[in-house]
Amino acid sequence: MEKWVQAFLLHLENKNFSPNTVKSYRADLREFTDYTKKRKVNDLKFFTSAVIRSFLASLPKEDARNTVLRKIAALRSFAAYLMRQGELARNPFKLLPAPKRQKLLPKFLTQEEVERLLGTAANSHLAARDKALFELMYSSGLRRSEITGLKIKDVDFFNGLVKVFGKGSKERLVPVTDEALKALKNYLSCRVNPAPEDALFLNNRGTPLTGDGLAYIFKNTAISAHLARRVTPHSLRHSFATHLLNNGCDLRSLQEMLGHKSLAATQVYTHVSLDKLKSVYQSAHPKNKEN
Repeated sequence: MEKWVQAFLLHLENKNFSPNTVKSYRADLREFTDYTKKRKVNDLKFFTSAVIRSFLASLPKEDARNTVLRKIAALRSFAAYLMRQGELARNPFKLLPAPKRQKLLPKFLTQEEVERLLGTAANSHLAARDKALFELMYSSGLRRSEITGLKIKDVDFFNGLVKVFGKGSKERLVPVTDEALKALKNYLSCRVNPAPEDALFLNNRGTPLTGDGLAYIFKNTAISAHLARRVTPHSLRHSFATHLLNNGCDLRSLQEMLGHKSLAATQVYTHVSLDKLKSVYQSAHPKNKEN
């Protein structure tokens, strides 16, 4: 089964699936093949609904529902690939119901927490880089892979924009705050002979910053900022979207900036703080206007 898993992953890479998707599918399929090897059912003829059910039942109970759904998606895509290759006679997922996805509200930081995070980043041992990194992420709401994929030439300092290659290699332009542009200029002035084709952000060894490296920076900065909650690169993306909506940004514009394919994906950010709800209610309800 392993050779077909490798062929499938290569197929995904050739189809320009995002590196994060390929990485997740690789881990999920490795977990499945490890399970089948232990039970000596590591042949494609055992890639059946019964074996898949048994594998899913063996997953740790603490696995979140959406994590299980991702594993199912990986196996479902693998099965579809095998059927196209003529290696499977029937779809093992045809009669296998999938649990519904949990609708979790995005975890976001308050504006005060964001300011603490940005201030802490500015005091790190690589202050110029970290200040630019955090300012850019909060001002643009970019994904982790989008940030690490940026080149210096992708920043338009004159127009205040950054060119981003998002999911499916789709290109979009996202506005950037003056504060972020100022921090980026300061950071680049510390670099030795930066060229347009160079990665925008480098690690402490002078090589392009990776997604794992970015997550590590966020973790340590959040600890130094004494934030009570877990902070990830996606936390700033959620905060960016929530704060824009709370301050009057429309959904269509936010959808474009976030790079969402559908408006439904953006609508999850329509949750607002309780204080905001109270403020809107008090200013809009006719009974309140009478007082």
